[in-house]
Amino acid sequence: MRLRLVPSNTSIKFFGISSVAIWFSIIAVIGSLIFYLINGLNYGIDFRGGTMLMIKASNETSIIEIRKALNELNIGDSTVTKVSDPATVLAGQADHQLYLIKIEQQEGNEEVQNQMIIHVKQTMRDALKSVSFLQTESVGSKVSGELVQKAILAVCLAVFAVLFYIWIRFEWQFSLGAVLALLHDVIITIGIFSIIGLEFNLSIIAALLTIVGYSLNDTVIVFDRIRENLKQFQSVALIDLLNKSINDTLSRTIMTSVTTLLALLALYILGGEVIRGFTFAMIWGVLIGTYSSIFIASAVLLRLGVKRDWSSSESGGAGTNFGNFDQ
Repeated sequence: MRLRLVPSNTSIKFFGISSVAIWFSIIAVIGSLIFYLINGLNYGIDFRGGTMLMIKASNETSIIEIRKALNELNIGDSTVTKVSDPATVLAGQADHQLYLIKIEQQEGNEEVQNQMIIHVKQTMRDALKSVSFLQTESVGSKVSGELVQKAILAVCLAVFAVLFYIWIRFEWQFSLGAVLALLHDVIITIGIFSIIGLEFNLSIIAALLTIVGYSLNDTVIVFDRIRENLKQFQSVALIDLLNKSINDTLSRTIMTSVTTLLALLALYILGGEVIRGFTFAMIWGVLIGTYSSIFIASAVLLRLGVKRDWSSSESGGAGTNFGNFDQ
């Protein structure tokens, strides 16, 4: 017997609470923008420039000792974070500690940065017992500036690609609804990172692009069912037809979201600090993407209206021609 998390005869009136959902989304988007303008983001060295070192030290080592050693070097702003290794903890083999050391970009040329890294490593060897360096990454200010520009460009291109794709496949009302849903997801995700202060780096940009893809996939599934129902039930009120279409795809939507969340939660709990920001962004993205597909993208169609006759390719729009490929 096929597993169904949602009964096949479900008839939830989603648009009975759509006004509340839309006002909630508007407030959330405005609040996210305000928090971003006030607090900004906790940019990682990918965007700020600087150096990151991952070290392994004995269990007797403390963060205080590491910070004390770094302060003696006068190298500017630096942070030390203890990194948990869930695999060794679960196996009962935690005989060492891992630490992430992040140091701001040094003034001067690349040689100054390299000399600073050498001095930091030597200081750590002198101050700590049995220390070893697992990873060293350094990003210059010029490179970090280019990464910021390319990251913004990547997100913008992804959104415009979605706009074009949905416009061709369906109609402009569907395209606008999908893009507004994507912008809603991206802006609120950035706002969450601004509020809680998690590090914002290139892996988070990758998460944002993945969120765009996931939200788009969910939205297209709903839009496909709406288009099918527009052909079959041309005399049904649009609000009732949209409710029916969302209910028809609700089981699939929940199954996909739950299975994705199970994998992401495992990564968040067991994956360690290095990928925790990425998995957090993905978990939030799955939740907000599912929400926006139902309450934002479809609500835009309700307010703009859509063509009711999709029975022939001559009844308007390139969307019908492309849509017939799916039948």
